[in-house]
Amino acid sequence: MKTSPASAKARVLRRDAKNAETEIGLKLRALYASVQEEEIPARFLDLLEKLDEAERLHSRSSK
Repeated sequence: MKTSPASAKARVLRRDAKNAETEIGLKLRALYASVQEEEIPARFLDLLEKLDEAERLHSRSSK
């Protein structure tokens, strides 16, 4: 059974799209892993501490 050039081309395009999706997925996973390994900047931690303190003070004053 012969395959038409159009169906062969469609198979190649599907395979290429699948390969591209796989490559994108691998790169996104690698990027996410590198972001997870980054340290949280000290300035950001300071801001979070200030927010926590403000929330504690607010909850005490609203009781």
